[in-house]
Amino acid sequence: MADSRPRAHNGPPAHGANVGSGHEAPQGPPLTFARPFTLYEALPYTPLSSITPFDSGVLPPPSIGSASPAPPLTDLVSNADFAAFNQEITNQQHPSKRMQYAVSQLQHLLERANIPEYQFKTGPRLSGSKATASSRPVPLASALTPFSKMVYDHSPVQFRYPTPEAPTSTLPNGQQAAVNMSTTAAIPSPPGDHKPIHKAPCAPQLQPVQPIQPVHPPQPVQKPSQLSILSTQAAPPVHPIQPVQPAQMKQPPPATVNRQAHEVNGKMEFQIILPTKSQLETVTGTIKKEESPASFIVTGPQAPTLIQTALAAPGAVHPVYSSRETPDPKVSSSPSVPQKAAIAIELPSAPTFNENSYVVAPVEPDEPANLSLKKQKREDLDGDDLYGESLDLRQRANVALHELKAYLQAAFQAVDRAIAQKSSNEMAIFLSETEATLAAPTQTKLQSALKKTIELNCFMTVPLDDLIYLLRLCDSALRQTESLDFSVQTSWGAQDVEQWLELLPNLEAAIRAARTSMRIMCGGREEKQLYSENAIEQALSLCKRLIDGIIMPLAELRNTSDTEELFKALSSCKRRILPLMTDAQKLLSMMSELIAKVDTSETVTNALEFAASQLLFIETANAERDSVIETQKFDGFRLVAMDMICQIFLLNPSQRQGIIDEILTSLEKLPLGKRARTFKLADGSSIQPVSALIMRLVQTSAGKDEGRGSSGRLDMTEGVQKVTGAKAFIIQSEAQGASQHSTAIRDLDTISTPLLETARNNASYVIKFIVNRALNSTKSGDTPYRNLLDLFVEDFITCLDNPDWPAAELLLRLLMLMMVGLVENDKSSIMAKNMALELLGTMCAAISKLRGHVRKMASALEADELSLFLSDLAASALELKSRPEHMVAWTGPYRATLEYLQSRSRFNEDAQLSSAMTFIISEWGSKICTCYDGYQDDVLERDQELGRLAYRLREMILDRKWLSTEYTYKDVSPLQAKLSYSIILLRSQFCEAFGAILNILLNSMASDQPTVRSKSLKSINQVMEADPTILDGDSVVVQLILRSSSDSSTQVRDSALGLISKCISLRPALEEKMTETVVNRFSDAGPGVRKRAMKLAKDIYLRNSNRVLRSAIANGLLHRVQDPEESVRDLARQVIEEIWFAPFHSGETSAASQISLSEHVILMVQTVKRGNVANVLDKVLQALLSPSSKTSQASMEVCRKLVGSMFDLIDNIDSNDASAPSGRDVLQVLMIFAKAEASLFTFEQLRLLRPYIASIGTSEDLTVSRAVVVIYRRVLPQLSSAHAQFLTDVRKELLPVVAKVPRALLDDVMACLWIISTLLGTYEPLARLVISSLKGIQKTRASAQVQPLDQLKIRQFDRYSLIVGMAGKHCNLDSHHEMFKEHFPKFSGASVSKLMVDIVVPFAAPSWPLDVRKPALDCVGLVCQSSPRNYVAANVYTAFQQVFDDQIPILETMVLRSLKEFLFSEEKRSEQEPEGPAGKDGESKKKRELTVIGGTNYDDVASATTHRFLKDITRIATSTQDDHAFLAVEVLASINRQGLVHPKETGVTFITLATSTHPRISELAFLEHKALHTKHETVIEREYAKAIQSIFAYQRDIVKDPRGATTNPFTPKLHLFMEVLKISKAKNRVKFLEKLVSQIDFDIAKLDMSEELPPHVQYSRFIIENLAFFEYVTVGEIHSLVAAMERLVASTGASVAQVIESEVFHLRIDVLDAPSSQSPNPDGQLRAEAQTQGQVNPLLPDIEYSRLRQLTAASMILLAIWEVRTYLRRLYSLGTNRRENSAKPAKPQVKDLARPPVKVQGVTGDKVWEEINNIMGALSGGRERMVRACKDLVELMSIDKEFLVPSEEDEMDLDAAGEENGFGDESDWEEGDDDMASSAGTPSGTGRGRKRKSQAGGAAGQKKKRSRSSSQQPPRKRGRPRKNPLPEAASASTQPVWLQHDEEWF
Repeated sequence: MADSRPRAHNGPPAHGANVGSGHEAPQGPPLTFARPFTLYEALPYTPLSSITPFDSGVLPPPSIGSASPAPPLTDLVSNADFAAFNQEITNQQHPSKRMQYAVSQLQHLLERANIPEYQFKTGPRLSGSKATASSRPVPLASALTPFSKMVYDHSPVQFRYPTPEAPTSTLPNGQQAAVNMSTTAAIPSPPGDHKPIHKAPCAPQLQPVQPIQPVHPPQPVQKPSQLSILSTQAAPPVHPIQPVQPAQMKQPPPATVNRQAHEVNGKMEFQIILPTKSQLETVTGTIKKEESPASFIVTGPQAPTLIQTALAAPGAVHPVYSSRETPDPKVSSSPSVPQKAAIAIELPSAPTFNENSYVVAPVEPDEPANLSLKKQKREDLDGDDLYGESLDLRQRANVALHELKAYLQAAFQAVDRAIAQKSSNEMAIFLSETEATLAAPTQTKLQSALKKTIELNCFMTVPLDDLIYLLRLCDSALRQTESLDFSVQTSWGAQDVEQWLELLPNLEAAIRAARTSMRIMCGGREEKQLYSENAIEQALSLCKRLIDGIIMPLAELRNTSDTEELFKALSSCKRRILPLMTDAQKLLSMMSELIAKVDTSETVTNALEFAASQLLFIETANAERDSVIETQKFDGFRLVAMDMICQIFLLNPSQRQGIIDEILTSLEKLPLGKRARTFKLADGSSIQPVSALIMRLVQTSAGKDEGRGSSGRLDMTEGVQKVTGAKAFIIQSEAQGASQHSTAIRDLDTISTPLLETARNNASYVIKFIVNRALNSTKSGDTPYRNLLDLFVEDFITCLDNPDWPAAELLLRLLMLMMVGLVENDKSSIMAKNMALELLGTMCAAISKLRGHVRKMASALEADELSLFLSDLAASALELKSRPEHMVAWTGPYRATLEYLQSRSRFNEDAQLSSAMTFIISEWGSKICTCYDGYQDDVLERDQELGRLAYRLREMILDRKWLSTEYTYKDVSPLQAKLSYSIILLRSQFCEAFGAILNILLNSMASDQPTVRSKSLKSINQVMEADPTILDGDSVVVQLILRSSSDSSTQVRDSALGLISKCISLRPALEEKMTETVVNRFSDAGPGVRKRAMKLAKDIYLRNSNRVLRSAIANGLLHRVQDPEESVRDLARQVIEEIWFAPFHSGETSAASQISLSEHVILMVQTVKRGNVANVLDKVLQALLSPSSKTSQASMEVCRKLVGSMFDLIDNIDSNDASAPSGRDVLQVLMIFAKAEASLFTFEQLRLLRPYIASIGTSEDLTVSRAVVVIYRRVLPQLSSAHAQFLTDVRKELLPVVAKVPRALLDDVMACLWIISTLLGTYEPLARLVISSLKGIQKTRASAQVQPLDQLKIRQFDRYSLIVGMAGKHCNLDSHHEMFKEHFPKFSGASVSKLMVDIVVPFAAPSWPLDVRKPALDCVGLVCQSSPRNYVAANVYTAFQQVFDDQIPILETMVLRSLKEFLFSEEKRSEQEPEGPAGKDGESKKKRELTVIGGTNYDDVASATTHRFLKDITRIATSTQDDHAFLAVEVLASINRQGLVHPKETGVTFITLATSTHPRISELAFLEHKALHTKHETVIEREYAKAIQSIFAYQRDIVKDPRGATTNPFTPKLHLFMEVLKISKAKNRVKFLEKLVSQIDFDIAKLDMSEELPPHVQYSRFIIENLAFFEYVTVGEIHSLVAAMERLVASTGASVAQVIESEVFHLRIDVLDAPSSQSPNPDGQLRAEAQTQGQVNPLLPDIEYSRLRQLTAASMILLAIWEVRTYLRRLYSLGTNRRENSAKPAKPQVKDLARPPVKVQGVTGDKVWEEINNIMGALSGGRERMVRACKDLVELMSIDKEFLVPSEEDEMDLDAAGEENGFGDESDWEEGDDDMASSAGTPSGTGRGRKRKSQAGGAAGQKKKRSRSSSQQPPRKRGRPRKNPLPEAASASTQPVWLQHDEEWF
């Protein structure tokens, strides 16, 4: 119940106190006041009313606590948001997200914890508070505004209300705690049907409050709440109360009711019980459709006092009100039954939820409706009366005016004194007896005072006479400088500089005087006396003289030898020059302001434009030390020049094209270094000044010309009418625009479209100019346009998301469209496509970066209304789903961006920001028109809003200040502004093309051109860096990158690897997926690719712990240790060391380190098991542990630890557990370590291997046995005699197995036995073993004389000879020769090895079976390896020669194997000798001898043996392509490496074998050829011609493929040959190519036609096809090759064609000599007879078939070489028609010839391959096909079908062109034809061709003039030769017809 006590207040009466109650105000008591008086209300009653005029600024504003009342709160806080919320609730049915957010924030503020609690005492009632009978309780919520009411309803806040009788009780939202018949029955039925229920008062006792669970589940409502009234009485059964009719109720007196209520209130307790979260979730989705009453009844004191209420859903048929919203029903009570009364509340029943009645609507951001409000009239000065500027502007203006007048008076007096005293003073300068002027400091102060008065709008009141006199004084100063020569001369010295410095004070005074004059003219006064054209011309003249005489010379002055004195003199007085430069800059700035405000003449404008262009492109020093003045000072001049040019551009539309042209043609003057970007942006980044200027000019193009001055400036509307042609606008208000929206849109489109079109045209002009120039230049060329284009793109991207530069998006959009056109145009050059792809990648990356920034900014915004809207809109824009009406909304991103820009230029007008705003406004208007036109349906509300927007935007275009004067807007933060503008960008055409650009880049990865594919990969790299999300999921980008890694181009593969590295760094999850591809690139053909892959794999290895992945990487790296490229081998060893050993160099012994070591051992074992890397790892370890290695000691310790760890695993059994390797695999790795370094093992570790030695004889696992034996073989020499017993036991276990183990194991066992015998000093066991074996061999020989050997005898001989051979290889038993003499009495020598050879070598004779000869030769070879002197024994080399003569491969293998081992050991010994110690340590020398038998040099033996068998070894190597041939190649390679023969003896062989299809043969031969070429290039290149012939024979006879290239892809068979030649200089390669072409030349009479396809034809085809598919290094090589081919065709083809014409077509010389008058056909009758409609007459009686075949073969060769020549010209864009230039083209420059060639896209080898096949089939196609081939050659030599003459008119044009270019005369024509001769491709069409010149009988390339006889031929006419010269030619010369007109072809 509302408190009706009167309250005494000051202020006006509260007339609205009872508004909404439905009753009139009570009569009786006087009016009360609701608030204090305001200042203006109280003012009439104060003495202050006598002040006239009165200004509120005289009094300070009232404050709290002062005597005067404070201003209303509503005046201090803006109620715009509050009013907007109220309006939104009134207009909308459902609250928006923004409103819900606001309510939630208010609820948070109203939480109990956030509200202070105060205890107040209840005051006494006043006498005037008696309530009348008609008084009604007024609900608190009745007078609330809609939004307050909403907050009230949704905020159940608890507080305590004190009463006199009882403790405070809690009620929600201040509801009165009175439970009487008036309040408790106030819970109504539906409106219009109030049924109050009577309840008698009761006095229950207090009891603790207990939570009561609801009887029924909560009813589903929109916002449920529960109100419980708890009583201490017992709860009897609940009985329903029947409704009581109002007529039956008696109204008790109000006082009685109040008294009863008060009694009840004192003894009752109220509490709000909030629903739980589960209850809220239960009722959230339920919508009320029907209602059924439900009653909760309370009867008597025993009844429960639970009352549950719920808010009904909005829109229900019968709404139920909360008890807090108590209306004013009629109340009745019955006091006679106080205990029987009850309270009944009827609640609606919960409706059922029908899911099918609803659809899912997309969540769209709500446009903020309360950010912008229309200004009231009293708020016209919005923002001008800011805090801190409360001082009266009029007072400030008066002060400024007074100061100016006073200073003017003082200045004028100073001038008078100066004239009177005839001397200068502090303020004036004396000029003459009647003339003086103001000093420079005086001018500066006057300018400040003038500027202040202009800004405070009081300049109009300055006396005109004073200003005129001031202008006169300024004119005197300007005239004074007209006679001064202050230009800086480069010839000056120090004295001249001093004299020049004396002129500076007068010059500074003149400059400041000019500024003062310009300042007065810019003040806006209308008096014409102030605008002196003479003063403007004087100031302009001064500016020009300053620029030409001081600024430009100082900027361009450098410290050179000629100007060193002047430079030092000026640099020393830099401080005196700087003020002058500053004044000059300010003067130029004033001139720019002048032309903006004063209508100057065109002469002034043009002069200023020229001066600004000079300053803009001024050339400054790259370093400060090279400049007289800081370069930043000149940057200031550039900025002023930019402002001036933009101002001229804005005010003079007719000059805009000229201004743009002037800027673009001056771009070459721009610097490209560090000084390129000197223009600072607002965010701190820098761009080129010219980039800023271009963007600003484009932005200015989108704005209206504001005219000139007050008199010359047109009205904005008039300007629009002039542009658009419209007479008047129909729409004149927002309401009219909403009602006539189509008209409003049309009006807006009429204005905005021309403006944007102008800006677009200017931007397109700029982009096309720069791009077209860039297409014709390169980054390293002479012209800078290609680099400038990159700089411009980078600058535009830098400004892309900057709202200050909206033109950046337009320029990038147009550039993007041009680049897309270049990429998609098939006729575009490779250079153009590469440039386009590079720029598209840069732009695509910029878009990706922008999208990422938008995501970050959207999440970083604060939670206010604008931020929430922008965040939602950004999310939609990123998905390209934002609605157009949201993008162009009145309070949307365009408005926020404009408000931000406008706030920055509010107090300081910025021309740059003004241009940005005009561009954005025009763009906004265009988008509105597009949005309106894009909708086909008619939605009235949307169209009306767009109509209103159209009117507003039209007004904004017409008047840029219209927005700020008509509307207010919430303050926009920089982050919000940037996000707003970024959202605009996201929906721009440029950013929406992101997907299309990305698809273009991805599609270019599959281009035909490698350079295009490589460039597209690099562009994708930029995109990935900006937006790594393109790699997520099943990314197509990843798949294309992996596919590119196996591209045919090395450049593409290298780029793909770089991209893979970037992918892994951005998305580590891709590591495992891409590692396999990286490892595969280890074996790439390009060394650079291999090295890059290894470096990348190293990083992957160190980051990843996957054992399988690590093993794969290590395995691949180990294989690269044997790479042909030395740098690759070194890198592989280095990487292996870094990943396998370097991590353990620290020597840690912690548990973690031990675990890591064990894991590493397992990894190494798995790697060795996985691949065949044992030999490789051995070499790696040797290099790692060699003394030359820097980390040898640390690596030695690591290897010892690894060996020790491996010995813990040798007993492991085989299992499938990868973490527990088997002992067999561990022993293999230990064997590798033993081979590398024996000192890694200890004696105890050898003892652990003893059981394996004991089981060798019985073990079936030869792998384990051999590993153990090899370890013993390597480690046993490290033991001493102290371990004699151990050694003896090992020998006992090894000796018995000699007769059992296989050959490979026997080699190691015999070596161990020799080592043990040496250590023990006892050799008798081995000697007895050898003697026994030799005796067995002798027995075999004796038994063979009796009967042939059976298989058992042969096997015995095999084993005996093997034992003898192994013993001879490893054991030196010469010390026991006496023992051998005892058993072999005939042995007379001192060498046991000689005895072995003599006994065994007879079995190698041809008379013995093959199974005997083989082991015999093997035994001899083994013995000779350790005793090489036996090689030169007669019986040995005779036996070997017999083997080679017999050519039995298996026996040759035995000999070759022996020679290989011998040569390898010699090669190894030669390498080890320089590295070994001095040899003084006898023990170490002895140990070395244990492993290497023989201490002498056997070079003589090696040389003799090599020369003896070299021919046979070469024959074997080149006769097959199997392992037998590879063995011979290995022997040749060792011979070559040791230099045992002359290089030319093996060079041809290696060059030939490099073309083998056997990979190992080819690789080894290539390496040896490369080594030979490197060491003996001069010698080896002489053999190249012979090598080519050898290669062809090898390919034809051995490989069985005489073609010159392989297909899929086309690869020349000489590609490795060319790789070797790349080492040479370019001239050597050119020489080789020319020699190769010369190999094709032939003599037709000597052609061998014995085979179906003649040998020379096959040989020529082999060379031609190689030439077609070579990868050339430079352009010069191709030029030279093509020229050589053309010379060959010209020389040889001439003679062949002459023979064909005479013998095949019977075109005889005597016929040609016939008079022209007798020729029946001017086109040549004989030619016509031989050729009729393309059909050749095959019946020629006097041509023999063999002769025709010979001529056809010659034609085939020439036609094939011409096809390749044409293909090369097309492929490398050399031009197939060299008549493209009418004049003789200039020769290519040297630097152009040295550049790498670029292939033309789309030109492949398929066509030339097919044409060659067709040509080579002429001999197999019969007589007709052969004649056609001959005819084709004749046509090739006589008619150039690539130069067709389409018509006579064109021919006449060509004649005229020839005369103009000097080709009319005979000699000129012939000399010009050297380069005008065109090429001939495949003949096609029937067009007329041009006769071609040739050279017959002359040297290739030599120019001759045709001999001419005046008696035989009249002087030749000028002009082009006739098309049908046969008659004239016949009478002129004896040469053939095709030769007479084309003698000089090249």
